[in-house]
Amino acid sequence: MDHTEISRLIALEDTHWWYRERRAILRRELRGMGRPGRALDVGAAGGGNTRVLVEAGWDATAADQSETAVEMARERGLKAVMADARALPFEPGSLDLVTAFDVLEHVHEDHQVAAEIARVLAPGGHALIAVPCDMALWSAHDDAVGHVRRYGRESLTVVVERAGLKVDRVWSWNVLLRPLVARYRRRSQGSDLRRMPLLVNAGLSAVIRAERYLPVKSLKGVTLFLKARLGN
Repeated sequence: MDHTEISRLIALEDTHWWYRERRAILRRELRGMGRPGRALDVGAAGGGNTRVLVEAGWDATAADQSETAVEMARERGLKAVMADARALPFEPGSLDLVTAFDVLEHVHEDHQVAAEIARVLAPGGHALIAVPCDMALWSAHDDAVGHVRRYGRESLTVVVERAGLKVDRVWSWNVLLRPLVARYRRRSQGSDLRRMPLLVNAGLSAVIRAERYLPVKSLKGVTLFLKARLGN
């Protein structure tokens, strides 16, 4: 993702329905991970998810290969480091949690990223990963934001398990809005990252929040989440 896209993301993430609900998912997942420890947010951009980790009591660091992203995360009072996801500047077994939202799809060597996540995790440590799913949804948006691929459940699981992590759960997100997204993306000319009218944003927020209570996580969505851990 280039500097322009990062700047757009940072400007939008506090209010945009997509990013707000993903932070809510992160908060819910953190509740089941036990006592907070050391965490790393890979591909953190401006640190929206890193802030969630800090608020939940984790000793969290934002990592991104963009100097712009790191500077903005630090301006928000977060610990942040410049880092290539394929070579994380952390000691083996030094972290209790690694989050990587919208990272693997940007890297040709996604297996190296998964291997690095496994390397830096302590035994019993957790990984929480999110990626765009289904190549059938490929569009100009993917090209604009620098995606290399979109994933299926099997392809994502294979990458993570080959790195030595045990997959606990894989689930779909943004299922209800998939038909709308697919239609919109077929006509899109570039990135979807833009400010939305308030009423549209509120309506989409209401739809995506409804997924919390509906049995749709096994259906096809727009995003895949995966939770894994390093065996003891």
